[in-house]
This record gives sequence, structure tokens and C-alpha cells, in this order.
Amino acid sequence: MRAIPITMLLKKKIPLAYIFNKVKYDLLNVLILSLLVIVITEHYKDLFPIMPLTIPAFIGTAISILLSFKLNQSYDRWWEARKIWGAIVNDSRSLFIQIKNLLPAGNDAAIKKIAYRQIAWCYSLGQSLRGLNALDNLKAYISAEEMEALKNHQNKPLALLSFHARDIKFLKEIGQLESFSQLHIDNTLTRLCDAQGKAERIKSTVFPVTYRLFLHGIIYLFVVTLSISLEDVAGYFELPLLLVISAAFFLLEKSASYLQDPFENRPSDTAMTAIARTIETNIKQLLGETDVPAAPSNNSFYLL
Repeated sequence: MRAIPITMLLKKKIPLAYIFNKVKYDLLNVLILSLLVIVITEHYKDLFPIMPLTIPAFIGTAISILLSFKLNQSYDRWWEARKIWGAIVNDSRSLFIQIKNLLPAGNDAAIKKIAYRQIAWCYSLGQSLRGLNALDNLKAYISAEEMEALKNHQNKPLALLSFHARDIKFLKEIGQLESFSQLHIDNTLTRLCDAQGKAERIKSTVFPVTYRLFLHGIIYLFVVTLSISLEDVAGYFELPLLLVISAAFFLLEKSASYLQDPFENRPSDTAMTAIARTIETNIKQLLGETDVPAAPSNNSFYLL
């Protein structure tokens, strides 16, 4: 059985290689651009007016404001995603507690069926949001009939919630649930459906690509103007300075770009699988089972 990916940054030292790999192509562009400017200004110095440092300083200030706005908006999207999955944790626990306490004795099979299907829903939703196969690793939690039925649905997590609603309706019809109890459970299912819709909205709403392109263009303009302003500075000092300053801007932009898409299966991702694993552990222990998932390994700077 293929392992389910888990991604989440941990409070550990991030390798420099990982950081460098995120901006290496941008820095290569900066290096080439800087060398061209240095060569051109050296051979055609008379054609270029004196560039005061106030001009690149002004452009740098504009870049800082744009980056601040993008970081703020991106973090809002990431934090909203995390709050959505926090609500999923609460409602998943609530659903199990309601089913267990509101159904009379003798319904252990129905309770376990719904509990395991809820675990499957959490994993399936995470896989679906990451663009992966939403049916991977679900055979241990739902029946073969439901697995087969899910293949006919485009939205697998939504279908699993509909199976919940079908079973709750059946339990009400055979007199195992009172109307008031059914209402409470339906409200919990509604909140779970709302959480799924909110997560799907974040996934499908693309942050304007033009914003990133314009920001990169302004950073390159900043590099050019700063390089011209530093024409009297030796190249062996100017090039590292340009690379370090531009690297700071590109790293901040890259961090914002990663935060704005919290469901992309990257180290900065919302830890949906880790959260689903926590829900699985909680539900299985409430069922009285001892076969709970092992804690994920954290030898790296993010969960694997």
C-alpha cells in the first residue's frame, strides 16, 4: 500500500540547500543581468547618466510594500486553511461522540461503520485538495461496495458525506434515532460539508499570476538601477551585494507564493494528512481499539 504524503514544516533548522534551491534560478538571472550591466556601463560609461542611490532606494521601498501586502494576503489564506482543518477536527470528534451517545445499545456495527468512514473522509479530502487520488489507502476504512460506488463520483469526499446522511436517515427510519438526535447529527454533517467547501474555494481561487510577474520585474529593475549606482564599486564586491539583496526579496516572494497555496503537497503545506491521522487515532481510541497509527517520523525539517 502506497504511503500517504504528509507535509508540514517543523521547528527545526532548515537546510541551506533547501533555501538555495528555491531561488537559484532567480539568482542566476540576477547574476547574468548584473554582469551585463557592469560590462555595458564599463564600456559605455559616457552614455549613462549618474544614477543617484535614491532611485534604487525608492524602488526598494516600493518592493518592500508590495512584498508586505503579498505576505499578509498569503498568510491569511494559509491561516484560513488551518482554521478550516481545525474545525474539521472538532466536528469529526463531535460526529463520533453524537453517534456513539445518541444511538441505543446494539448499534456497535453502525457506529464503527460511520466512524471509520469519517476517517476515510478526512484522508480523502486531503488527497483531493492536493490533486492526488482521493481513493488511495481508503480500503481499510470503508467497504468494497462503497469503494466501488465512489468510483462513479467526481467529488469523492462529498460522496462519503452523502453515505453518512444515508445511514443516519436509515437509522431514523428503523427507529434507532429520534428526530431531535437526527437534527443534531445533520447539523454536524452540514458543518463538515461547509468546511470542505471552504477548503475547495481556497484551492480553486488562484492568486493573480500577474502580481508575481510584475513583482519580479520590479526586483530586476531594482538590480539594474542599483548596479548602475554602484558603478564606482569594485565588481568583486558589487556582485555579492546584489545577489544577497535580491535573494532576500526573492525568498520573501517565494515564501508568500508557497503560503498562498496551502494544499500543494509541499513542506509549507497545511498538514492535512497529519491532522487526519490525529483524527483517526482519537476515533479509534474512543472505539476502544489499540491498533492506532504510529506517530509520523520527524527526522527531517518537515514531516515525511
